Amino acid sequence: MKYLEFIFHTQPATEAAHDVLAAVLGEVGFESFVEQEEALAAYIQTALYEESALQSALAEFPLPDTEITYTCTEAEDKDWNEEWEKNFFQPIVIGDRCVVHSTFHTDVPAAEYDILINPQMAFGTGHHETTSLVMGELLEAPLAGRAVLDMGCGTSILAILSRMRGARHCTAIDIDEWCVRNSLENIALNGVDGIEVFQGDASSLSDKGPFDWVIANINRNILLADMQHYVARMAPQGHLLISGFYTDDIPLLQAEAERLGLRVVHHREKNRWACLLFHL
Repeated sequence: MKYLEFIFHTQPATEAAHDVLAAVLGEVGFESFVEQEEALAAYIQTALYEESALQSALAEFPLPDTEITYTCTEAEDKDWNEEWEKNFFQPIVIGDRCVVHSTFHTDVPAAEYDILINPQMAFGTGHHETTSLVMGELLEAPLAGRAVLDMGCGTSILAILSRMRGARHCTAIDIDEWCVRNSLENIALNGVDGIEVFQGDASSLSDKGPFDWVIANINRNILLADMQHYVARMAPQGHLLISGFYTDDIPLLQAEAERLGLRVVHHREKNRWACLLFHL
C-alpha cells in the first residue's frame, strides 16, 4: 500500500499545536503521526489524499495565530502499520483499574479490566489524554444495566469497557468504514457481546436508543454541531460524557449543553485536554 509522507511545521511549534493538528488531519484521512524535533510527520494513503480537503482543514484550524507549512514526499514502501505499532503505540494504563494494550506488548501491568486491541494507527498524537480521561469517568460510572452509545467509536475501547463494567447493551458508531471493521475485530478479540457497530454520523441516530449514557470523544466543532442529536436520543435522567477538546473550550461546550437542557456534573483535565460530564 502506497503512502504519502507529510512533514508539518507549526509556528509556534508547540505540543498543543501538534496535537490539534493531528486531530484535524485525522478527519481528512491521515492515519498515523510521528513527533519529530519541532515538526509533525503525518501519513496518508496515496489513493485517499485530496489536496482540497487538506487545504480546507488547515484553513479552519481551530488554534488562532498558528501558521502551518508542510512538505510532501512519497513514503518508503513498507508495512507502516507494523512500523507504527511496534515503535509508537504505547499501552494506556489507568492505575490498577484498566489497561489497554495490543498483542505485541509483553510487559503489561495487571489490571481489573484488561482490554486487548489491534490498533493499526487508530490513535493520533495527543488522543491518549482524552481516551484516558473518558475511561477514568467510565470506571466510576454506574453502568450496570444501562444502554450506552459510543459516538465516534474509533477502536471501540470505550464500548468494550462499558460492557465489561456491566452495560446492558452498547451501540458504537463511526463515520469511518475502517473504524467499523477495526471495532468488530477488537470486540471479537476481547470476547464481549452486546455491542452493535454501525457506520454513520449523528444523523443515523434517529432510529437508535434511547441511551442512558452517551459518550462522544470527537472534537469541539463536531460536538457543538451534533450535541442536539445526542440529547434527542438520551433517556430520562441520562448522562452525556464528552471529550476531545481543550480546557479553553469548556465554556462554549457547557453553554450549548445548558441550552439543550443539560446540567454540568463536573469536568476533568489532563495536559490541557478536558472531558465534561452532563446530566439530563
